Amino acid sequence: MMPCLVPKWPAWLFCWRAACIQGASVRQRMWAELSRIPGLVGPRGAWGTSPLIRRGSSSASSRAPEVTLTPERYPVRRLPFSVVSEDDLATLEQIVPGRVITDPEELEAPNVDWLRTVRGSSKVLLRPRTTQEVAHILRYCHERNLAVNPQGGNTGMVGGSTPVFDEIILSTALMNQVLSFHDVSGVLVCQAGCILEALSQYVEERGFVMPLDLGAKGSCHIGGNVATNAGGLRFLRYGSLRGTVLGLEVVLADGTVLNCLTSLRKDNTGYDLKQLFIGSEGTLGVITAVSILCPPKPSAVNVAFLGCPGFAEVLQTFRTCRAMLGEILSAFEFMDAECMKLVRFHLGLSCPVQESPFYVLVETAGSGPQHDAEKLGHFLEQVLDSGLVTDGTLGSNERRIRMLWALRERITEALSHDGYVYKYDLSLPLDRLYDLVDDLRVRLGPSAKRVVGYGHLGDGNLHLNVTAETFCASLLGALEPYVYEWTAGQWGSVSAEHGLGFKKKDVLGYSKPPEALQLMRQVKALLDPKGILNPYKTLPTHA
Repeated sequence: MMPCLVPKWPAWLFCWRAACIQGASVRQRMWAELSRIPGLVGPRGAWGTSPLIRRGSSSASSRAPEVTLTPERYPVRRLPFSVVSEDDLATLEQIVPGRVITDPEELEAPNVDWLRTVRGSSKVLLRPRTTQEVAHILRYCHERNLAVNPQGGNTGMVGGSTPVFDEIILSTALMNQVLSFHDVSGVLVCQAGCILEALSQYVEERGFVMPLDLGAKGSCHIGGNVATNAGGLRFLRYGSLRGTVLGLEVVLADGTVLNCLTSLRKDNTGYDLKQLFIGSEGTLGVITAVSILCPPKPSAVNVAFLGCPGFAEVLQTFRTCRAMLGEILSAFEFMDAECMKLVRFHLGLSCPVQESPFYVLVETAGSGPQHDAEKLGHFLEQVLDSGLVTDGTLGSNERRIRMLWALRERITEALSHDGYVYKYDLSLPLDRLYDLVDDLRVRLGPSAKRVVGYGHLGDGNLHLNVTAETFCASLLGALEPYVYEWTAGQWGSVSAEHGLGFKKKDVLGYSKPPEALQLMRQVKALLDPKGILNPYKTLPTHA
């Protein structure tokens, strides 16, 4: 176990009800202490940065047991697409010279998802650098009826970025150039293959931040983020990518380039076509460039990590947090005690507070250090006095703030070390958010190794995870469709931010009515009549 490197709040903050401080009120002492803690309030370089989680690229993956081929684990049949021939390879080599990958060893990683739950059998990976190269590739594949699997950082959770059979993998990894940045408006225009963390560093050097932050920031591509409408850790503050993405450049299935790469914040002319592609998971077109609005970088960032005695107290802490912190609240995350056990056991991270049934991470971000410190102090005093919080710690410098965030961001990584993971990404009413976790612990009993719950409480987003030593069909049968039926019964969503991909496509009907499904099919048929773009994904297999 690593030593605890995150300092506790001063003891007075948790025992002030037991004694008074001579000559000064508790509140006065608290303001004084807040103002003296080094780095508690101040600029945070690389705001939101945590230890990099580079998914899909670890050397350990290559030594792990081979992943079962997707068609051997799931009931799916190959559609009548053409098979890549030697003539096809020769033509593709002319389009992207030297960037047609057929080496089986190089194809191992892109054929497997980061969670190592699905595996395709693609024999070809293409690495275009420009939009025109993508257009030429898709035009040719459309003519030849060759299926194409667009792939960014391959960090998805639902098998949406890996081939199911032998689809050609079209990687955006070399499309990694920033095209422009406006230092007044904060509008960034870049290619789809730019890594999120690289973009974060780029705009932070210019006084801005990306409106999106993910645990996989060190590997994921902005094009994939947009294609999956990724949510992440800043959703509470900056909202969905549907609001911050201003424009897109997309190549359609037949090679047509749709240039809607506007940088305008207001454009009320006709249908907002970019919204079709945000969240479409590469099934309607390949995103090649993105125009996105970046907010100014906060000059004062604080993080508090708190222990709560129950989920009811977590909810009340959130209510108090919103009321008292208001405009400076930027994140409110929760995790249960099982999550803490996972990151401690598998990753060697230390719990910075006394053991609690639940933990909460609160981040504030603003432009007035003194103003923010005062608000934070009032909030902490209130939740401690009311018993909503039993223990806590504050980050006092950038390194320690990163360590606090790591406890939340690296839960997914810890889960991957715990065995086979059944993952559910749900939107639920706040007052029922954790009930499903308790319900499943009773339902599954010893058949599950762990049942854990964590997520973005501020967004009503629960990440429900069940682990077992290996994949077990009977355990899956106990989980599905029970989890989806339970969610639908609460008028929730079966996918809050991960998308549907391959693994969740057949449960779309739990969240959308038949009329919506039919309209989605019609849109797909219009934009991709041959169905070559990311087949077997997003839309249900059966009507």
